Amino acid sequence: MLDPYKIREDFPILKRRINDNPLIYFDNAATSQKPKQVIEAIKGFYENHNANVHRAVHTLSQEASELYENAHEEVAKFINAKGMEETVFVRGTTEAINLVAYAWGLHNLRKDDEVLITLMEHHSNIVPWESLSKMIGFQVKYAEVNNDGTLSYEAFEKMVSSKTKLVCFSHVSNVTGVVNDVKRIVKVAHEHGALTLVDGAQSVPHLPVNVKDLGVDFLAFSGHKMLAPTGIGVLYGRREILEKMEPFHGGGEMIREVSFDPVARRCSISWNSLPWKFEAGTPNVCGGVGLMEAVKYLKKTGMENVETHEEMLTVYTMRHMQECKNVEIYGPKSASAKCGIIPFSVAGLSSHDVALALDNYGIMIRSGFHCAQPLHQMLKLQSSARASFYIYNTREEIDRFIEVLKEIEQF
Repeated sequence: MLDPYKIREDFPILKRRINDNPLIYFDNAATSQKPKQVIEAIKGFYENHNANVHRAVHTLSQEASELYENAHEEVAKFINAKGMEETVFVRGTTEAINLVAYAWGLHNLRKDDEVLITLMEHHSNIVPWESLSKMIGFQVKYAEVNNDGTLSYEAFEKMVSSKTKLVCFSHVSNVTGVVNDVKRIVKVAHEHGALTLVDGAQSVPHLPVNVKDLGVDFLAFSGHKMLAPTGIGVLYGRREILEKMEPFHGGGEMIREVSFDPVARRCSISWNSLPWKFEAGTPNVCGGVGLMEAVKYLKKTGMENVETHEEMLTVYTMRHMQECKNVEIYGPKSASAKCGIIPFSVAGLSSHDVALALDNYGIMIRSGFHCAQPLHQMLKLQSSARASFYIYNTREEIDRFIEVLKEIEQF
């Protein structure tokens, strides 16, 4: 088991007071806080190594390039990819999904094809496919969810056919915390010749994720949800697929050679090797350095310990929330089916009312649709409040949260 009290010493922001109350941060599904090790790594990069990568032979550029490449290697090991060639750095999960849509989907999907998505998806895993379908004409199909927010596997499996070319789904729902059976979904998709794209934004920071074991073709996740800075994320892709894909952006870094033919009056272009083929322009070098430090921090903590700690917090919170007379919890009633996320409501109050009331006591939660409006519609919810946990949260914080919830109930 990890020691959240010792871990908290590494997070300067947790010393803040909000409205004269100790800060209690329960909005980790939106973004995590950053430990001093990550903050100091970013500071150290700008103070000692700042230069563009892969552009020059001078010392600073060589140092920056080595750090940036090491970051790719560290991430590859973290998710058990074959190597850094399979880890493309992007701005976040959203860009990673868009990269697949436009670098793979635009060149491989045809009018009679189908892309299968679940109704629990974040908008980032819906909008790119709907937009692309308007350009190409393929059909986007949606797998149903049950009343508790879990995926209806039987209905899903009936929807997969020879027309299905890609199955897109969340490893963990950002609304209910439901953990999907990735292996089962991947197996069915592959049996029908379809590729799989997994939104790992809520799983990679919280669970041990092994891409080889899961068998996924693509995995997208964000650094800012796992202790790293904003503006850095990762697209994992199987090397044999990435090799065949066209680049997403054009410009510097992603090319090997551009030569001008004076007769044809055109330039011929050859692409760079992986992963640089998909990282056009000056990359977020500092973000990569911060992500590397965050990965090292999580590896030292132990992802199994992270998972166990969050499960303990979830069980404890749900048990005590059930003591509240006017609080309703959405999603599975069993905490073992969830991953550190609890959506709820207080009778007679909107989710924003609840969030603002909690903020008065220094407790930070999320309110609204959580960028998953279709799921809220399926669950017949106008919106929801959401508490989500991470490695630095404690039982004492939850006790205070429950105490305040009971006060809010009286409103």
